[in-house]
Amino acid sequence: MPLSNSTSSVPAVTVPAAEELLRQGLRPELLPRHVALVMDGNSRWAVARGLPPTDGHEHGMRALEKTVRLSRAWGIRVLTAFGFSLENWNRAKVEVDFLMALIERFINGNLDDFLREGTRLRIIGDRSRLPISVQKTARDAEEATRNNSHLDLVLAMSYSGRMDIVQACRNLAQKVDAKLLRPEDIDESLFADELQTSETSCPDLLIRTSGELRLSNFLLWQSAYSELFFTDTLWPDFGEAQYLQALRAFQSRDRRFGRRK
Repeated sequence: MPLSNSTSSVPAVTVPAAEELLRQGLRPELLPRHVALVMDGNSRWAVARGLPPTDGHEHGMRALEKTVRLSRAWGIRVLTAFGFSLENWNRAKVEVDFLMALIERFINGNLDDFLREGTRLRIIGDRSRLPISVQKTARDAEEATRNNSHLDLVLAMSYSGRMDIVQACRNLAQKVDAKLLRPEDIDESLFADELQTSETSCPDLLIRTSGELRLSNFLLWQSAYSELFFTDTLWPDFGEAQYLQALRAFQSRDRRFGRRK
């Protein structure tokens, strides 16, 4: 899918949701179509409360569930959440094992809601490194929700933006080598079609929590024209007020995409 240089309009949200957004100073028709999340700060949230890191991840999962519900209610079309990076495999095995189990529980525990509310689940990243049970759970949920169209929930698991780009280059190189493609035919659109996000638009808004001011290898190509919003709020504390703040910031931006107005 080609890199988008404009904010796509979204279908009208339900009247109550639209009225609530207007009360919050937002224009429903100008909401971002695609929101991306770097959910950071779970462990720091737990440590600050004298709790084990696992408690932080548990509360982080609840924050994601709430954000999915709000996105669906407000008319966001795509929500991409960075759940586990390729670099996260370097963490202690006990934490990795807990996170894998938590991901599986998140998918299983919310599948009925996804089916009822029209949420389509997709997983991007290096699936081969995920536990077999997680791979199966993800595959089954993707198949069960594949015809849903109200919200696309994309979970980036074992994901690396750089590796996504490298793999796209490899795919194109193989096509050139097989004489299916000429080097001069390669453009941004063809390149984007080889990325794991080819079925979704590029994010209009990327939110990162916990006060860190970097992308951390997340959607590097896709975020070229994303509006970035950073908040000091730790992810488990990210709720409706913080989400509305990010959306208001997005609607205050002047998105020119390199053009003069």
